[in-house]
Amino acid sequence: MKLQFIVITFNIIIVLFLSALALVPALVFGPGFAALFWRSLWPLALVLAAALITLNIFFLFNFRLYKLLEREDWPALVDYLEQSVLHKGRYSPWRLRLLLNSYLVMSDSPAVTRLEHKVAITKPALLEANALIFGTARILGGNPAGAADFFRRRLEKPAKEKDKPWLRWYYGFSLVLAERFNEAEEVFTALATACADPLAAGLSAYLLSAALLKHSANSAECRSAAEGGRERVRKALKNADGWKKETARIETAVHAAVIKKYIDEAGAWLFA
Repeated sequence: MKLQFIVITFNIIIVLFLSALALVPALVFGPGFAALFWRSLWPLALVLAAALITLNIFFLFNFRLYKLLEREDWPALVDYLEQSVLHKGRYSPWRLRLLLNSYLVMSDSPAVTRLEHKVAITKPALLEANALIFGTARILGGNPAGAADFFRRRLEKPAKEKDKPWLRWYYGFSLVLAERFNEAEEVFTALATACADPLAAGLSAYLLSAALLKHSANSAECRSAAEGGRERVRKALKNADGWKKETARIETAVHAAVIKKYIDEAGAWLFA
């Protein structure tokens, strides 16, 4: 296992380093200097030893979890995490996120919904922290109206600064999928013309042009907002490479995988 190799290697490096700290000063400079050397550096050795012990305990405690991850045995991983999170109540942020991601890999949107209801009761702060994943699961589950309602309610709650434009963007995207085009146009117009996040602004401008212009009650305003947003993003990012660097910031996020197609299309439209 790769992870086992990493942990063993780390153990060997720390042990060798501590051994060198203990033996080299005595062998090179004599016992007297070694005693002075150790008196000044024992806190560092203590920290390294504590880190080594902590790492090994954490690895051993979660050995089965990492083994299932490396094998990509998603059904077994879900069963393990459900026992840990749902039945034993270990609602740690990383366990919950891993369970969410595993559900999405297996395209099990109903399970995400059940988890959402439980988390809303037991750990509401974790629901808000993972709102983008819970909301996009509703989209993947073919419930854009439910997703729109979910994201709309998130707009009224505190959120991380980096998540705020995306919660609003996914609200607009859910409205498009639910064919509530006038409401979606209002959301994307605001994002295209004023959002500080160039990726969210560029995607908003693109959808105004590609999806909403033909449904707009005022096509001139819609086109103007799309082109205005396009120019803002072009000035901010300069070229297609700048767009790619921006997309790299979120490419590992689960919610970004839902809109990969639109990210690529928007980049081509913005810098055509």
